Amino acid sequence: MNNKTILLAAASALVISTPAMAQSSDDNFNGFRLEGVGGYDISRAGSSVDDDVNTDNDESIDGFVYGAAAGYDINTGGVVLGVEAELTDSTAKTEFNENGDFEGFGLGRVETGRDIYVGARVGAPVGESTLLYAKGGYTNARYNVSGSFDGDEFRNSIDTDGYRVGAGVEQVIGTNAYAKLEYRYSNYSDAELDSENPDIADVDLGEIDTDRHQVMAGVGWRF
Repeated sequence: MNNKTILLAAASALVISTPAMAQSSDDNFNGFRLEGVGGYDISRAGSSVDDDVNTDNDESIDGFVYGAAAGYDINTGGVVLGVEAELTDSTAKTEFNENGDFEGFGLGRVETGRDIYVGARVGAPVGESTLLYAKGGYTNARYNVSGSFDGDEFRNSIDTDGYRVGAGVEQVIGTNAYAKLEYRYSNYSDAELDSENPDIADVDLGEIDTDRHQVMAGVGWRF
């Protein structure tokens, strides 16, 4: 086999393999995905309701947030477009500090409950296996209120509506597996007090201003 034959064979192999490699890269961020997520969660009073007098009150609660998410992405070759939904819960709750002062953030004595998010994201692939993306959408978060009156236990929830924006990076770690790291900010501006007793009507609490910051990590599988 002479040099010309070798060069022609190598060129033919390159032409054949290049489309396959390009398709493999494009497939990295295509299709349906499921993932588990977890991270740091902090809710705090927004600027319109913060306490500028009591400097000892940091007006925040923090804890661990965990849950699951699902989404569907379309990789157009240079831009990735996707929709997603997420359900999480959190361990964050109001407490008293070492001085006995109540650490609240405007919603009373509450425990953070479930959070539902639906939204969209847009991303730009970097190389063959990394995706940088931004996201945004609607979030409905619940803050649970529990207590007792005249010997009877009661449990209500403050249902809040707002928006979420964020940004992150996703990295392919296997044929179908990936890992991600993202930051997101949520703001809740409407609230309603819901009772577990069906005979008690819900109460509109009007406008609120609650900020929520989360740093999240996730591991998922793409189908």
